[in-house]
Amino acid sequence: MHRSTTRISRVLAAAAVPVILVTAGCSSGDDGDSGGQSSSSPSPETSEPKVEPARFAELPDPCDALAKDTVKDLVPGAKNTAGTAGKSADTSQRSSCSWTGLKGYQWRWLDVSFQRYDSDPAIGSGADRAAEYYGKQIKAVEATEGAKDMKSSARSGLGRQATEFTYKTTEDKEDYRKQTVVVLHENVVVSLNYHGAGFQGSDQPKADDLLKDAEKAAKEAVAAVK
Repeated sequence: MHRSTTRISRVLAAAAVPVILVTAGCSSGDDGDSGGQSSSSPSPETSEPKVEPARFAELPDPCDALAKDTVKDLVPGAKNTAGTAGKSADTSQRSSCSWTGLKGYQWRWLDVSFQRYDSDPAIGSGADRAAEYYGKQIKAVEATEGAKDMKSSARSGLGRQATEFTYKTTEDKEDYRKQTVVVLHENVVVSLNYHGAGFQGSDQPKADDLLKDAEKAAKEAVAAVK
């Protein structure tokens, strides 16, 4: 009886060994899978696209962008040499000023405007956005209704890029000589218009003289952006 009991105990012990091994093996495998998955899973990272910061953060007062002597020289007989500011919802983004004068039968009109762009990761850099607007301004001048004898050329020494136009229009039976200078200056676009006419049969201003004056004023306007 004693031998039978001992024998049975040995058989049961032997049979229990594989069960313990299998259980241990499964437990070890589960731990290994869990640990491997945790260590190999990359942590999520979010990265926003980077754009070049805008160089200019503000615009000058447009009516102070040109020297008073320049205004008096280009707009003889101007009643208001301080200029008339254009309406703008945000003068840090867009601003303008104009002057008009009549001396004898010689009429002049001068206008300067500034458009500034900030850098935005979702839209692009201020410089790129300004370049896009610069292109639109060029096309707008080229599409001027009623323009005759339009000529355009690149102008060096003004901002990053500049284009100047000279053309004529006839309005209410009066002939006008018009000059436009558009300048891309980093993240700002400067547009300057200078128009002249001789009324009542007086001599018409020469286009070359008007353009020379327009270039001078455009240079001052660009220098005012800081």
